[in-house]
Amino acid sequence: MAERLFVFDTTLRDGEQVPGCQLNTIEKIEVAKALESLGVDILEAGFPISSPGDFNSVREISKAISLPTICALTRAVEKDIDVAADALALAKHKRIHTGIGVSHSHIYDKLRSTPEKILERAVAAVKYAKKYVEDVEFYAEDAGRADNEYLARVVEAVIKAGATVVNIPDTTGYCLPSQYGEKIKYLMEHVDGIHNAILSTHCHNDLGMATANTLSGVINGARQVEVTINGIGERAGNTSLEEITMALRCHKHLGIDTNIVSQRLIETSRLVSNLMNMPVQANKAIVGRNAFAHSSGIHQDGVLKSRESYEIIDPKDVGVVDSAIVLTARSGRAALHHRLHLLGFSLEQEELDKIYAKFLNLADKKKDIRDEDLLTLMGSKAKENMNRKVTLEYLQVLTGTLVPTATVILNIGGVSLTSTSTGNGPVDAAISAVKAVLKQKIVLQEFLIQAITRGSDDVGKVHMLVKKGNVVEHGFGANTDIVRASLDAYIDGINKLININE
Repeated sequence: MAERLFVFDTTLRDGEQVPGCQLNTIEKIEVAKALESLGVDILEAGFPISSPGDFNSVREISKAISLPTICALTRAVEKDIDVAADALALAKHKRIHTGIGVSHSHIYDKLRSTPEKILERAVAAVKYAKKYVEDVEFYAEDAGRADNEYLARVVEAVIKAGATVVNIPDTTGYCLPSQYGEKIKYLMEHVDGIHNAILSTHCHNDLGMATANTLSGVINGARQVEVTINGIGERAGNTSLEEITMALRCHKHLGIDTNIVSQRLIETSRLVSNLMNMPVQANKAIVGRNAFAHSSGIHQDGVLKSRESYEIIDPKDVGVVDSAIVLTARSGRAALHHRLHLLGFSLEQEELDKIYAKFLNLADKKKDIRDEDLLTLMGSKAKENMNRKVTLEYLQVLTGTLVPTATVILNIGGVSLTSTSTGNGPVDAAISAVKAVLKQKIVLQEFLIQAITRGSDDVGKVHMLVKKGNVVEHGFGANTDIVRASLDAYIDGINKLININE
């Protein structure tokens, strides 16, 4: 049986410190509930003394969440701790997270103090927090650059004062994995009473090593990891929850695992991305749009024969319906044959070779080869298979100082249907009008707009991910009118996704 690793999620505290990514209380509760369903053990809800909004968010999350421990951050200041305890009053399981800087830079430059006075403040803060809650976590800020011998003295003292968890942050993302692992190992071997508390990692990604450092810490004895969804956080971000979860699942020989429900990773990632208006980079590990996409012909052929050839994770284990075979100039016959088969074509080898030659010529000219391109390549044979049930006949959008309003006319199976809707913006209004016509539950999971060139007359390229039930499809559109491009992408996804006659 695997040894338990506790997951401390700080998306709503450290993650929300990203400029422009602040959430209101209702949005924070929505994320908190998603994190509860995901299976996080501790949820750091905020820094109560920092603002009335943060205080209120911690209080409301405490009321809304039942299973995870709700944690509130403080400095090693009595007033901070008083306010945190008040904010946590209604939490079913509560923790106060207090601490102070322990590196030479923090002690002398930031705090203008001495090592002995810092040690005294650390112990006093833990003892004071202990008056309010049994579960007290102490953070030794900038531990990554701290002297190990002094750090061990601080850790030992706060554990004796009653700390149940001691956080060893690599606050600036300075450490190499070997250095951070050795620091945790040193504490495990040199702190009297270390087994009376849990050591926690909290690594930043300034040098791109947050996940590696965290894993090194876990291997050397840490049993709590402090992470965020999508790895968001100050500067270059924090350790990514999804990366730690799946790294341990892939390396079962370590004998350590979390209680995370990995099948919810994608939906939680997209929720946080959408609410914080912070797109996930396409090549982000585990949750990026291309994490399970294959464009190389060699890779595509291997994956089609056996998924394990190029995928160490089953996409379904993280909530992805299936791998994506992306057609480009690097794709081989196997990938082309696979996509044509999905479109309803059955080709002999000689026919496939002829179409493949045409495909390569087209792929050299276009970055993305879509189903419509393949249908064009198939010529008259495509007419037997082409079955675009939904087409856009008319679009009019009114915006400016008015409430954005869109009117669409869709042709569905030869019948023209009209709808007018309002929305938060012109794109939202247009998509709402389409939804009103279709009357089917289609969820827009991802919406990405990219400029192809530059200037006010630029062509906007839109990529969407639409979902119905458990089926997910990509939709694409390009136009100088971004509303039209967005609607084209949405309808493109719908045509791949739904059967209007069902």
